[in-house]
Amino acid sequence: MAKREKSLKVVIACGGTGGHLFPGIAVAEELRARGHQPLLLISQKSVDREASRKYGDLEFIAIPAIAKPATTSPKMLPFLWKLWGATRQCKAILRERGADAVIGMGGFTSLAPVYAGKKLGLKTFVHDSNALPGKANRLTARWCHQVFVGMKEATAYFSGRSVVVTGTPVRKEMLVLPERATAAQRFGLDPARPILVVMGGSQGARRLNALVAEAFDHFPVGTQVLHVAGSTDEARVREAANGRAGYVVLGFCDDMAAVYAVADLALCRSGASSLTELAHAALPSILIPFPYAADDHQTKNAEVFASARAATLVQEAVLDGPKLAQLVSEIIDHPERKRAMQEAARALDVPDAASRVCAAIEASAGK
Repeated sequence: MAKREKSLKVVIACGGTGGHLFPGIAVAEELRARGHQPLLLISQKSVDREASRKYGDLEFIAIPAIAKPATTSPKMLPFLWKLWGATRQCKAILRERGADAVIGMGGFTSLAPVYAGKKLGLKTFVHDSNALPGKANRLTARWCHQVFVGMKEATAYFSGRSVVVTGTPVRKEMLVLPERATAAQRFGLDPARPILVVMGGSQGARRLNALVAEAFDHFPVGTQVLHVAGSTDEARVREAANGRAGYVVLGFCDDMAAVYAVADLALCRSGASSLTELAHAALPSILIPFPYAADDHQTKNAEVFASARAATLVQEAVLDGPKLAQLVSEIIDHPERKRAMQEAARALDVPDAASRVCAAIEASAGK
């Protein structure tokens, strides 16, 4: 890709969850490919520290991430004090690096850097991946020149702002998946038999994880399970699986491209970043929204995929083992439905999302 005449220094505020961090990394990768200089500001959480180690060619700085309490809460004054301190720290970083632009990838890790950038007169942006944008992003958008959204359904929540539907960026390692047979060998699975991938994740996954172990004996004959249970629940899920043949349990996997490559069907929560990757992998899914997500935004995300017939949406409260097994059978045992869901998922993919984001930054900050 040809480099632009002006190399931009772009600070990317991301982190706190993989849903913010990984799209930020995707933007950084694309910016570097275009000849720019990205710097990623992440939270001090261990999830950011562990995930960022894999990307040694990118530069990361950890800053405090401050969640806003209710406006009438007595915690509001300490929040404002911490926000003032974080904003000062971010201004110092932006000045030191000679930043041209700041983009926040969502959550309260984005608030202080974007606000600091606005105060310094830089071009500022925020990206929201969800169908129902979070309160933090709606607040951050007040100080942004442009708002980028992953789903067109989010546009209505940023009235009065300049909004661009970019899709949600996907890391380069996810762009080309390995061969199914190669991926299956890595996990000790048989590529000739159907494989259900379960992504329990780190947030409220205990019940979801338990349901799969409960349903396994009722799955279609020959179905295998690759269960990424989350490190905090790995031991319990491994015990529940009880050494069953064809049931592989992982606490954490740093090669999600291989996970998607081996899957016939995915069972997971409906965070926006996960859905972005499901669409890119053209993978049918059963989506069980995290019931305590802010404003029930995961249900809104899942509804987009269910309406497109790329996924089955079911609430955790109505599920038990036999019901889950029935939902799995309705896809695994019906190849035509599975193919239709694959095509519907593929139609939701925006493969050039990172390029769209970077082109919009260049068009604004490069002036």
